[in-house]
Amino acid sequence: TEEEKEKKKKKKKGGGGGGAGGGEEVEEEEPDESMLDWWSKYFASIETMKEQLRQQEAAAAEAEEKEEMEIGEGSKAQVKNKDKDKDKSKAPKDDKKKKQQTVPELPEKKNKPKIDELKVFNKELEAEFDNFEDWLHTFNLLRGKIGDNDDNATEEERIVGRFKGSMCVYKVPLPDDITKEAGYDPTFRMFQGIPTNDPINVLVRVYIVRATDLHPADINGKADPYIAIKLGKTDIKDKENYISKQLNPVFGKSFDIEATFPMESMLTVAIYDWDLVGTDDLIGETKIDLENRFYSKHRATCGVSQTYSIHGYNTWRDPMKPSQILSKLCKEGKVDGPHFGPGGRVKVANRVFTGPTEIEDENGQKKPTDEHLALAVLRHWEDIPRAGCRLVPEHVETRPLLNPDKPGIEQ
Repeated sequence: TEEEKEKKKKKKKGGGGGGAGGGEEVEEEEPDESMLDWWSKYFASIETMKEQLRQQEAAAAEAEEKEEMEIGEGSKAQVKNKDKDKDKSKAPKDDKKKKQQTVPELPEKKNKPKIDELKVFNKELEAEFDNFEDWLHTFNLLRGKIGDNDDNATEEERIVGRFKGSMCVYKVPLPDDITKEAGYDPTFRMFQGIPTNDPINVLVRVYIVRATDLHPADINGKADPYIAIKLGKTDIKDKENYISKQLNPVFGKSFDIEATFPMESMLTVAIYDWDLVGTDDLIGETKIDLENRFYSKHRATCGVSQTYSIHGYNTWRDPMKPSQILSKLCKEGKVDGPHFGPGGRVKVANRVFTGPTEIEDENGQKKPTDEHLALAVLRHWEDIPRAGCRLVPEHVETRPLLNPDKPGIEQ
């Protein structure tokens, strides 16, 4: 279908402008907004990730070569040249336009609307953000050993609960730097901004894109994978939608689950192998602590997109608009701002950010808006002094599937 063609082209183009042949093909290459969907965005992002990995590998290989080489004059010059090329290809992620401009044969691509991308992490999100333990730490509570039939019960089996909290020990009187960092006298307000202990109801939306390199579960060296999700009392088995004889299934599914923190906060996503006879076997599973994500100051609830738009494939998905998120962050962090000024400027603390001040709706009507400006601040929130930190971008994460029967081996 047309859409698939579009996607394939996107795939090629993500690599830095692939194959523009005859003149007619170039015309067809113009990405038509209505043809784009989330998958176009995803495939373009995958290409970017692969490109970055390739560059890292090349850089590592180069460093090795460099060490092995004689430090002759000629070799020095060679390495220098290579470095230049490397800088060129290391265009920043959201600057695909630049990348395309360095490809000389495709001048007509310069002013072309590029596909927005999301960040594809080739590991768990937790690994990127220190386990989301910026203030909430998790401690396992273990049952005592007496009463266990055997002394070699694993720690995993002895867990009876989890304690989450944070402990700080201060010397009194407090050193000035701590008072200064907190922005108020911390002895009175040490536990500011800590959420209440009341249970809160949340809607969890899980998007499962695909699985790769699954461990074969059947004699034919393949598997018939399907998704199973567990959170609290909710147990979803998407058995009827299993994918036959496939080790790299593309699921492309989303699931909505209502839950209550803190009782239901550990989400398990598992992949099972469907069997006609007998029970279905677990291939592997991954567990996600939703509560830590929810309370983290990195804001791991709904990733911050690169752009703000109100229609099309890139519609803003967060229930809060960028300006609302920004006001909340400023208030909680005791940061002065945001002050929106004329000429597309916004001031937060002592930093000024600029950006567009108009947005187009579906009918092409332009309206004034502060959302782009607010988003510019959110995307550079780590630059804000004292309260700033990196916010989780709109992303897809990659998590290893593990099987309790085969500990430590990715499935």
